[in-house]
Amino acid sequence: MTLSINAAFDCGNIRTVAIHEAGDHIRCDLEIVHDHQSDFFQWFYFRAAGVAGKRVTFRILNAGQSAYPFGWPGYRTRASTDLAAWRTIDTRYEGGVLSFDWTGAENGDLVWFAYFAPYTMEMHARLIARIATRPGVTHRELGTTLDGQAIDYLRIGTGAKQVWLYARQHPGESMAEWWMEGALDWLTSPAAAPLLAAATVHVVPNMNPDGTRRGHLRTNAAGVNLNREWANPTPQRSPEVACVLAEMDRTGVTFAIDVHGDEAIPANFIAGYEGIPSWTDAHGAKFNDFGRRLAAHTPDFQTEKGYDRSAPGTANLAMSTNQLAERFGAVSVTLEMPFKDHDPNPDAEFAWSGERSKALAVSCLEVLTEMIEGL
Repeated sequence: MTLSINAAFDCGNIRTVAIHEAGDHIRCDLEIVHDHQSDFFQWFYFRAAGVAGKRVTFRILNAGQSAYPFGWPGYRTRASTDLAAWRTIDTRYEGGVLSFDWTGAENGDLVWFAYFAPYTMEMHARLIARIATRPGVTHRELGTTLDGQAIDYLRIGTGAKQVWLYARQHPGESMAEWWMEGALDWLTSPAAAPLLAAATVHVVPNMNPDGTRRGHLRTNAAGVNLNREWANPTPQRSPEVACVLAEMDRTGVTFAIDVHGDEAIPANFIAGYEGIPSWTDAHGAKFNDFGRRLAAHTPDFQTEKGYDRSAPGTANLAMSTNQLAERFGAVSVTLEMPFKDHDPNPDAEFAWSGERSKALAVSCLEVLTEMIEGL
């Protein structure tokens, strides 16, 4: 069978440049497609068919021009033959080209490759269907995207504190919705009862369905980075943010986690709101306490690596974490998970994974439960 490459599916992204065959060895030259109306690109997800009995070298030629090329050194591609287990494979980055090999002798005729274990819109639909029917869960559609997809919202709990969990503003950061799956399963279990007595938890598992389905890295259908829209979202550019922020204005926000992935730093970490105009040490102490407690709670979190802190008065209020801290006085957290691995507690086979993202969500909510009365 002739080798074929296909990414024309939910979350898919790749373009075939050329396929060179020499006996049983094939070199496949590829390019990642830009986000629509945007210069961003880095997410890839594609299928190779006809690999049985062949040795194939895949080369992503434009990796060096991607949004975050400094994230490629030390990165390992995810590969799957069943769309369930996503193992890492040896990956090289040289001269701006990302390359990896696959031998089809023992692994069948089909294989999928991705930047990280995908979380497709079909998976999102199944997650919403599963969670929305559980006792104590209220589902609403807060609005629709530019492509007409739903912004799904789930409310759980009856307590006075208002907790917001939202993810995937940047759609290529698929670990964020794996985290959401873990969070929602825990929130609908008996273990969550103490938190739900103290707090009402509002959940938006996917802020950017259009970018997700289109296979974007960072933007929505209009090429807009949603995490730069929180100061003044509009229905024309960022209806996703506009409808979520309107609901936040209605409920208020005590504590929030915005869930993301980071291309370069091989560790889980959080970022805060140090540069907001209304910053106080007492406000910041609650953010720092969450990080310290989480690092003590699980080996899959640490506080040494992370982003530089903003200088006083320099916070970008168009970013959600800063906007929510300033607007509501919320303890507002950006959680970053790696495309690489959590080096303080590595996994040689899977690196950072969807399953580990789900487990970290549980740890985050267990720590929040310890802190909720003092927020």
